[in-house]
Amino acid sequence: MNKWSFWKKDWFVGLLVALVFLFGANSDLIQSLERKAYDWGVLASSRTPSDKIAVIAIDEQSIANLGRWPWPREIHARMVDILSAGHAKVIGYTAFFSEPQVDAGLVYIHKIAELLGKQSLLSGEKPLEVASGVPALPTSQEVLPASGVIATPEPLSPLDALLLEAMQNLDNDKKLSESMAKANDVLLAMFFELGAPQGNPDRPLPDYVQRNNLTNLQSAGGASTGPLLARAALPPIPVLGDKALAIGHLNSTPDVDGAVRTEPLVIGYYDQHYPSLSLMLAARSLNLGPKDIRVNLGEGVQLGNLKIATDPTLQMHTYFYKDRDGRPAFPVDSFYDVYTGKIPAEKYRDKIVLIGASAAGVGSLQVTPVSAGMAPVVTLAHSVSSILQGDFFVSPGWTGFAEAGVFLLVALYLILLLPRLNAAVGAVVTGGLFVALLGAHFVLMTTQAMWLQLMLPAALLLTGHLLLTTKRFLVTEKGKQKSDADSAESNRMLGLAFQGQGQLDIAFDKFRKVPMDDSLMEVLYNLGLDFERKRQFNKAESVFKYMAEYNPKFRDLEQRLAQVHAMSETVILGGGGGGRTNASTMVLDKAGVSKPMLGRYEIEKELGKGAMGVVYYGKDPKIGRVVAIKTMALAQEFEADELQDVKERFFREAETAGRLNHPNIVAIYDAGEEHDLAYIAMEFLKGKDLVPYTKPDNLLPLPKVMGIIARVADALDYAHKQNVVHRDIKPANIMYDIETDMPKVTDFGIARITDSSKTKTGMVLGTPSYMSPEQLAGKKIGGSSDLFSLGVSLYQLACGKLPFEGDSMAQLMYRIANEPHTDILSIKPDLPPCLVAIINKALAKQIEERYANGAELAEALRQCAASLQG
Repeated sequence: MNKWSFWKKDWFVGLLVALVFLFGANSDLIQSLERKAYDWGVLASSRTPSDKIAVIAIDEQSIANLGRWPWPREIHARMVDILSAGHAKVIGYTAFFSEPQVDAGLVYIHKIAELLGKQSLLSGEKPLEVASGVPALPTSQEVLPASGVIATPEPLSPLDALLLEAMQNLDNDKKLSESMAKANDVLLAMFFELGAPQGNPDRPLPDYVQRNNLTNLQSAGGASTGPLLARAALPPIPVLGDKALAIGHLNSTPDVDGAVRTEPLVIGYYDQHYPSLSLMLAARSLNLGPKDIRVNLGEGVQLGNLKIATDPTLQMHTYFYKDRDGRPAFPVDSFYDVYTGKIPAEKYRDKIVLIGASAAGVGSLQVTPVSAGMAPVVTLAHSVSSILQGDFFVSPGWTGFAEAGVFLLVALYLILLLPRLNAAVGAVVTGGLFVALLGAHFVLMTTQAMWLQLMLPAALLLTGHLLLTTKRFLVTEKGKQKSDADSAESNRMLGLAFQGQGQLDIAFDKFRKVPMDDSLMEVLYNLGLDFERKRQFNKAESVFKYMAEYNPKFRDLEQRLAQVHAMSETVILGGGGGGRTNASTMVLDKAGVSKPMLGRYEIEKELGKGAMGVVYYGKDPKIGRVVAIKTMALAQEFEADELQDVKERFFREAETAGRLNHPNIVAIYDAGEEHDLAYIAMEFLKGKDLVPYTKPDNLLPLPKVMGIIARVADALDYAHKQNVVHRDIKPANIMYDIETDMPKVTDFGIARITDSSKTKTGMVLGTPSYMSPEQLAGKKIGGSSDLFSLGVSLYQLACGKLPFEGDSMAQLMYRIANEPHTDILSIKPDLPPCLVAIINKALAKQIEERYANGAELAEALRQCAASLQG
């Protein structure tokens, strides 16, 4: 060892790592890590958003109905009128109205006026006094002669009046301006080009922008920092900007990773200071103006009595609210729904209404701590709520000293203390320090809304520890660590880890590398039970056999071994697929292997998947009856706390359907449970369901359709008299054998025995397209609901279309509950009047207007069919 060998020392490695991290503190990698931890802190915290904010989104639906973006400003004018009539508190637009809208028709009108020499019309100098009986149009200008006396208005010719009226009708900017002036509650956005200005501006900003200049400035203790600077501005056009209640900038400042986390509340433009749109929206909602906003340079902004802490550049760390229970933090309505009156304007009374684009391709979505693609108008909602609720994160001035102190402590630990600790103690201390750093970060964010950047020392701690332990391994402990890699304890721990992750095969391989002892027997016994729970009985048998070589008398090993051996040969469901994998059908037809049994039934083959599980084709060997067996591995499908309730529901299906004995209802023969597999044996049906016959090009003849539906109505009439409501009548649940002309109602799986003495309402179950209005409303339903669903099925079988259709589930349900069904004659005009009348009565919204029972409906169908044959 010479005096230059110090670089091999542990303390030198710790010092070197600390210096590398110190000089790389502002690197993109470290800063991105800090921001990721910040996002986790936001997600871990919980705040309630302001209920005064509503968002109206220019979404895909609105663009599809109102035309491609950008829209004529007449549309925005109408929206302003609607919200003004609904008494919205303030309206904030995120669209930049920085250029006039020039209608092509208006251009041609101007050209016509020029050709006709009507320059006074173009300049607005001609007073509007119309001759020859043409109605006069309003004007805002009069000609003042050199004498100073207002000239008598000259009458406009009819042609002049028509040209002027055409100009006004095509001037969309003026329409929006008039609507804004009438509402007096619209705030517009502007954009600044950020960057240090050079010299003086080309021209001063318009007066309507300068009205928003913040003049109440105070320097926080001689602070040298100030807001972000801008060198150019893009204000709204004068005709709109002059009528805006206020104007605020909509600049965003993405972080190093491209995400938006902050809001620049104030931007400096030469010697002026302009607020953000979010700040002005909050101010105007509190009936405050620019003079009521105090800017504390380097510290924050005060809005009335609201103090908003910021960073030294006056950027607020916005709080982003999480969605709750599947609902967005702020209500977002479609522009089109509000525009057309589907959503009443009264909903926005006294609200801060934000209007902006959310449709793909219209503007750019923003990455935020709670979303990978948030529309700017929604980001604005979070900012406004953060201001009003005081829900923003802060980084006090002392945090820089605290962060430096923590970094220094971690560096000293790596340089002075960690080299003196053995591997185990060092790992514990490092782990404790790392947890403490993360805990401090999250506790401060979630409880104090304070951001302390601790990821730099945390990353230094983990990296330094890893490098030091790696150095030790390579230099001093390489031989020992190599021998320990295959040690018994390592394999035991790896096996337990894999077992905990559900990788049982790998776990068994690891355990077999561990010398056998009593403690390992306990571990292997639990592994065998895990294989049993997954119904992998052949693998459980392998584990128990391995154990038996060491101690065949361990616990109930002999009994358990015999049981899993039998189960591996006879069980129906196998594998680890959550109860849906049918492994035994692979060997059903293999010579020398007995067919699997389920209860007293011999399983022949799999028919398919049913509503509750796998359906098998089976036979009762005692009487030779062929059955369809419906199964479900309940213990694998449901958690233990809900298993009993699911079993009761499953067997209630069998009990309910088993009470029904009708030629047009599928018969239930038996129900039972073997191990954790429940089953129902029922009549095996030939034919197929009616779904193929609902296609327009594959409809059955009308007499045949009426005959089928009449017999289904008879079957439902019988079931209803037994207090059984099917709840899910549809073509898929009506089996039909075309050879025997026999329909049968199947799948009473969601039926419930009704009891008139109980008043509780039933749940909404079944297929929405066929539901009755009362079923959609969650009311207690009776047989009339089934007859409504049967009417929907009859309608579809008669014309190949559904009576109610919608673009979404909500729209479909609304139409069923509130709108009349589509006139079937508009789809198939040659249907007989009697059938149309039957369908209309079956689909009546009110229960009392429908058929009283299934027998009445069946009789009406048979009479109609007879009249057609006569």
